[in-house]
Amino acid sequence: MTHDREQREKLEEKWRPATRMARGGVRRSSHGETNEAMFVTSGFVYDSAAEAEARFKGEKDGFIYSRFGNPTVAMFERRLALLEGAEACMATSTGMAAVYASLMSQLRAGDHVVASRALFGSCLYIVSDLLPRYGFDVTLIDGTDLNQWRAAFRPETRCAFLETPSNPGLEIIDVEAVAEMAHAVDARLVVDNVFATPLLQPTLKFGADIVVYSATKHIDGQGRCLGGAVLSSEGFIQEKLLPYLRHTGPSLSPFNAWLLLKGLETLEVRVERMCVNALKLASFLENHDSVERVLFPGLQSHPQHALAMRQMSAGGSVVSFSISGGKSAAFEFLDRLCIIDISNNLGDAKSLITHPATTTHQRLKPEERAVLGIGDGMVRLSVGLEDVRDIQDDLSQALGS
Repeated sequence: MTHDREQREKLEEKWRPATRMARGGVRRSSHGETNEAMFVTSGFVYDSAAEAEARFKGEKDGFIYSRFGNPTVAMFERRLALLEGAEACMATSTGMAAVYASLMSQLRAGDHVVASRALFGSCLYIVSDLLPRYGFDVTLIDGTDLNQWRAAFRPETRCAFLETPSNPGLEIIDVEAVAEMAHAVDARLVVDNVFATPLLQPTLKFGADIVVYSATKHIDGQGRCLGGAVLSSEGFIQEKLLPYLRHTGPSLSPFNAWLLLKGLETLEVRVERMCVNALKLASFLENHDSVERVLFPGLQSHPQHALAMRQMSAGGSVVSFSISGGKSAAFEFLDRLCIIDISNNLGDAKSLITHPATTTHQRLKPEERAVLGIGDGMVRLSVGLEDVRDIQDDLSQALGS
């Protein structure tokens, strides 16, 4: 690391979030470009055999191979770490690669894992199907019940995993309380913070050890690319995660990293607008005769509203609601929408909506979905950047009013 880079990184740590999102982690080449450069290369060359040896030994700073690290990817990692307030970050090819790596890099056969049952479908598959297959003991609980967390932790528990708000039921879990219980048995707490984003919920400050993101969602925010990230202490990243990612290969492409850098530049203004729109739409839906129930952390009617407002600076951009009449009524509603697109993605500039029971959580049995509160009439709305009046009009006409 050069003296100039050391000085810049010290300066970056003093910046406020908006400045970090626009300028953090920049690595300018000798050409002095204003826009972050895209280093589309698989490998790197060395001035001498001795330099190659020194880089591989970690004695000299520099890149070796883009599966291990790349200048464009490094800019994205540094910028996101600055925003999150984390010591280190490693990017991955997808959000699910980040989730899987955050767990597998630290676990050994026989270790015990405690996880909230209210998870995104693929996350639930990892903890309920894959981990037990590889010799890990997993206990699934109702994450909103602290007594269940307390009863589940054991001396051999090495890891706890949760998402808050959860997908799609928007359950809120007390991160600080769970972190305290995990640390009492020397376990790490992994939090999937994708719904809240680093802007709304600083999970590391509440005691989480590791935070993961699907950067595909709000961080890109424009439906362009896939990506993920794991953020934690320098020790965890270097000793646990880095060797795992280097040798298993779920690396982020330089092109996707460049897109995600562009996404971070506008993340704050997009999320702020989405949250304002989401609150207005949630309030509208809560008073609609065709809607049985609305779940949104920013509403006082949410079961964990007080906790949500303690952990989050706003209610988020996702609203889940149940339509009277079950699946057939939900499908009719979805098919009548003119502006809002039917899609299982979220965090996009465009408003998107999906039917979790037949998409993201379709592999679950009906009784399993019932436990999670995912009824046949539930839909999940990711609120975008359109004029909120147009989105409300679209919802109103699709609901038949």
